[in-house]
Amino acid sequence: MSLRARFALAFALVSVVVAGLVGVLSYHAAAERITQANDTTLAAATTALGENQTGILASTPPPPGGDGPQDSDRGDRDSPGRFQLLVGRRLAADGAVTVLGGRAVPLPVTDTARGLAADTAAGRTDTTEIVVGHDDYRILTTALGEGRGALQVAMDVDLSHRVLRGMANEIALVSGIVLVVAAGAGWLLAGRITRRLVRLTGLAEQISARGGVSGPGADTLQVPVEGSDEVGRLSASFTTMVERLAGAREAQDRLVQDAAHELRTPLTSLRTNTSVLRRFDELAPEARERLLADVAGETRELSHLVDELVALALSGQSEEPEEAVELGLLARQAADRVGRRSGREIVVDADAVVVRGYRASLERGIGNLLENAAKFDGEGGEPIEVRVREGTTTVRDHGPGIASTDADRVFDRFYRADAARGLPGSGLGLAIVRDVAERHGGAAFVTTPSGGGASVGFGVAAERVVPRTGSGRVPPDPTTVGGSATT
Repeated sequence: MSLRARFALAFALVSVVVAGLVGVLSYHAAAERITQANDTTLAAATTALGENQTGILASTPPPPGGDGPQDSDRGDRDSPGRFQLLVGRRLAADGAVTVLGGRAVPLPVTDTARGLAADTAAGRTDTTEIVVGHDDYRILTTALGEGRGALQVAMDVDLSHRVLRGMANEIALVSGIVLVVAAGAGWLLAGRITRRLVRLTGLAEQISARGGVSGPGADTLQVPVEGSDEVGRLSASFTTMVERLAGAREAQDRLVQDAAHELRTPLTSLRTNTSVLRRFDELAPEARERLLADVAGETRELSHLVDELVALALSGQSEEPEEAVELGLLARQAADRVGRRSGREIVVDADAVVVRGYRASLERGIGNLLENAAKFDGEGGEPIEVRVREGTTTVRDHGPGIASTDADRVFDRFYRADAARGLPGSGLGLAIVRDVAERHGGAAFVTTPSGGGASVGFGVAAERVVPRTGSGRVPPDPTTVGGSATT
């Protein structure tokens, strides 16, 4: 069953239940009011008979537009007492009946009525309904007490019953009409409500059938956002998801193409060296050493490239939990590691800022900044400087710097400036830094300091910075890392 049909059915069921409940309550209220009116009439007639006022049993005028309490199929239309609604009788203590007036109807005398006629206490009553012939009668029996018998007044309530039956039929008819109308209205309303959901379902099925969001006709996968309700928000989220899927697919294709291009060079070199190794015995010792060193270097570069490709492909997709991270501590740890490996002096100037983020991702980003600085810093003797302030990490080196033409592209994947083509590396280190920054709602940047060199860094979103506690600020904690020692 479709969602639209379920909406329509639910709407119809709710409507008919409400209509039926209102009808049943109205029916019971009307029946109670009519019964109370009849009982009031019977009580008034009994009081009048007790005062010997038998005129109350006289005929009543016919109702307008009708034949009175008896239909034409219930006896002679011109029979005497046709419009007499009441029957008055006196019951003796021994059960003998004396007719006081009204319609001539042979009403039976029940055991309860005999008991009231023989009762010595006055005022006790009994009300019952019986069927005589084709008519329904409501009988009120009132004990006179002290052996005087009882007064019995009966009233033809056939008209009342017909009114209630007609009311019940009308309630059933109205409930049926409400059911049909509610089902139709629910179908139309459900169509309007689910129209956008149906459109989203169709687009999702198209994406599933296409196997993605790229290719010819991809522009037709856009979902118009209508309204600000839940469906509108779902449409907006779906559009955003489609756009991100398209971007991810494009990035994936671009990564595969770039990776294939970058892998081709070391693989070609290894293939060439492998062919040379077939004549290894014919080479001079110096040529052998150069060949083996070349193979080892290409293998290391290939391994490093594969590692960075994996890290880049998985960037932002790991299940690493988000936690409170002290950037200064991460910077000192990364500086210690890179300092030992490169033998370079690294100075860390960090505050005690704490951010909400992914520890391994942030540590890798800082480590890549330091390795990039160590590679380009040269041998000028100046230390590499790391500065951490309010969620922003900046690494400065004193190397040749970054040309203005390269500043906008250093964070692109596999991009390598002309000055870096002779140096080891894959061109992915700063691309990973940019992904780390974007994963934390920030951005990567590069500037040229006045004293030369380059300053490269990244920041996190301001809302990720954990507010400080206390009234004062934590002073910087300068730390110098050189070689394998920390001071």
